Amino acid sequence: MFTKNNELAIGSNRPRGRPRGLTPRGSAARLRLYSAALELMAERGYAGTTLRDVAGRAGASVGLLYRYFPSKRSVLLQLYDELSTEFAANASKMPDGRWRDRFMFALRTSLDGLTAHREILKALVPVLVGDPDDGLFAPGTAFSRVRVQGVFNDAVSRAVDAPRPELAASLGRLLYLLHLAVLLWWLLDKSPGQRATSELVELIERSMPRAALAIRLPMVRSMVRAGDALFRRALFDDVGV
Repeated sequence: MFTKNNELAIGSNRPRGRPRGLTPRGSAARLRLYSAALELMAERGYAGTTLRDVAGRAGASVGLLYRYFPSKRSVLLQLYDELSTEFAANASKMPDGRWRDRFMFALRTSLDGLTAHREILKALVPVLVGDPDDGLFAPGTAFSRVRVQGVFNDAVSRAVDAPRPELAASLGRLLYLLHLAVLLWWLLDKSPGQRATSELVELIERSMPRAALAIRLPMVRSMVRAGDALFRRALFDDVGV
């Protein structure tokens, strides 16, 4: 569950010869604390969860919690890293084909991969959407956004019918934003089994052939580039990405 980049050394007094990183016991403790934090955030929301409560839920000391997760933000960053890494790995199985089909594969892969995490993500919607420091478009979370956005960029730029690079980059970013809009719809969807989300995805899929035809028109290409520029100015601090 935890990536090597996020593993923390236990301390400088490790016995000589022990590999750097967490011991099996340390890994188990960190996982227990992380799981407890996510459970509480799903129940009480981000603002309503305290680190002391997390330690109590995990049956651990506050000192042990601070060793691995010194703040709620560190838990959130771990979640971003975990989910974006898993998505990128699953999306690497994307088949060759047209950009519209590759986009639909990426969209469905994202929804399928997040299903098990829906409750915690629902509780975090105010943070994901509106928090300037820890939201999806915050500078500190760019590592996760760039990873996910890269999948949608590749879905277009490596397609058999990929447009020219500049347009492909703009289209890839807009499809990434469309994917985020679908995820928000899915998190807010109150229909049984989120059936309305399934129907929305089917509607998008049916519209894709028309979108692929429209993108050939100079006026539509200009609109795609203009829309991309607006979204980047509004949402992205890392405009060069």
